[in-house]
Parts: sequence; structure tokens; C-alpha cells
Amino acid sequence: MHTPGVTGRDFGAAVRRLREAADPVAAGVPLGVGSRRVRGLRREELGELAGMSADYVRRLEQGRSHPSAAVVDALARALRAGRADYERLCALAGYAAVDGRVPSTLGPGATRLLERFSDTPMFVADAAMNLLAVTGPFLALDHWERTGDRWEWNIAWRQFCAPFATFQQSAADATDHEAILAARLKDATLRYPTDPALATLVDDIRSRSRLFDGLWREPRPVAAYESAATFLRSDGEPVTLVGNLLAIPGDDLAALVLTAAPGSRDEVRLAEVVAAAGGPAVVRMDPPQLG
Repeated sequence: MHTPGVTGRDFGAAVRRLREAADPVAAGVPLGVGSRRVRGLRREELGELAGMSADYVRRLEQGRSHPSAAVVDALARALRAGRADYERLCALAGYAAVDGRVPSTLGPGATRLLERFSDTPMFVADAAMNLLAVTGPFLALDHWERTGDRWEWNIAWRQFCAPFATFQQSAADATDHEAILAARLKDATLRYPTDPALATLVDDIRSRSRLFDGLWREPRPVAAYESAATFLRSDGEPVTLVGNLLAIPGDDLAALVLTAAPGSRDEVRLAEVVAAAGGPAVVRMDPPQLG
């Protein structure tokens, strides 16, 4: 819902004023010796700093495009906007300004959800896409090999920086999956702009993955928060499942539920995988528990 009585031109005018008043050096733009430049930041420079194109910045300033919450946050950070200016940009775009750290507590609601679907491959992740807990059947899919990296339990980092060898998707499903993960992280950076771990995660993925960096600059629209994938198990029998991402608003968490098409061979195969799953029904992402 957007703020009544506020137009895109109001937001665009505010961005332009901040851009023209910005200190290029403070923003991190190097100045050549003896170079002449316009006052403040050029649109190209702001776009580079905020992870978007100069043309998109132009359309925003002209009121021809409405920004997402993540775009507002990216612009505010690139412009080194103070709290008052940041809150004003959020208000003009119709969003509430939020900060703090990404919550990583597995609340009672998320715990009950996992317990009630303990016979289904499922996980719960925080807003930064870090795994917090999974069901036994999710682990039984046998695809999440350990890497020893700091972000090995982060879904976005694994997709873009250390893909699973036994997790395969069609080009269309991979495109949807990538767009979903990038959009989730974009949204998280708006809600938690002062979380250093989140900022470090995003910077690391952008530096390692040209694909993710491109999605960060030019986000793809997300039509539905679902995609299909085939899990190649060690016993040689693949199973194709559809993942649906569900929000858990009270804790700012998300759950992914993996299901097979009704009446399909994959449904039979999934039942076999679930029946063979050992260990606890719900596992928190604590490395000692997972060996």
C-alpha cells in the first residue's frame, strides 16, 4: 500500500535533490586529478553504487517508475542518506522504514509448522535466506553437501556461488529460482539496512557471481514464489519436486515446502524417500547435529 497523496514525481524529486547534493568522495566515487564534473553524483554513478542502471535512476527521478522497498533502501545507502532523509524516501515511496538485525530465532509458529509437516521435505529460513531448521525428509534428499564455507547454510549463496551437484533445474525453473532468491535478499536489505552480516553476504555473492550481480542491478519480476527441481539421489533414482515458499510473518521467516505432482511416479518415489529417512523429525541447523 502506498502513501495517499504522494506521487512518483515527489519521490523522484527527492532522489534527485539528494543525488545533486551528495559528496562524490564520501559516496566512494574516485575523482581524477584535475577532472571537471557536475555537482553531486551523476545518474550513472548513483546507479553503479546502488546496483541499478542509470536509465532506471532516470525513470525514477522522472516519476515514470515506482521503486520497490529494496530499491529505496539501495538508493538511500548509495546516497549516504541520514535517518531523516531515509525515512522521507520510504514515506514518499509508501513504505515503512525498518532497521536492526535479521531475526534468526525459530519461533513457536515456525517450530509447530515443521513438526506438523515432519513427513514432508521442508525447511525454514530467515529473511537473509539462512537455513534455521529442516525436516528429516529434507535431509533425506541427500543433496546438501558440506563446503566448509561461512555461508554454506545460506540458500542464495549456495545457488549462486556453490551450486549443488545433485540438484538440477530446467532453464525456466532456474530463472524463477534465481529471481526469487535475489528478490528476497533485496527486500531483506531494506528491512535490515544496518545488519553487517547481511551486507557482507550480499557483497560476497555479488563479487563471486556475475549472474547475481546482474540480478541485483536489474531485478527480474517474480510472478510466483515456486519452482521445480530434480534431486539426483545416491541410489540412482531421481525425484522431481516443486518448492513453494511460504511466509511466516510473525517471525519474519519463510518456509519452503517440497511436494510431488499427485499420482506421479515422483509422488511414489518421494514416499519411499520419506519412509527411509532416519534421525529426528526436525533438525536445527547446528553443525554438530549434522556431523
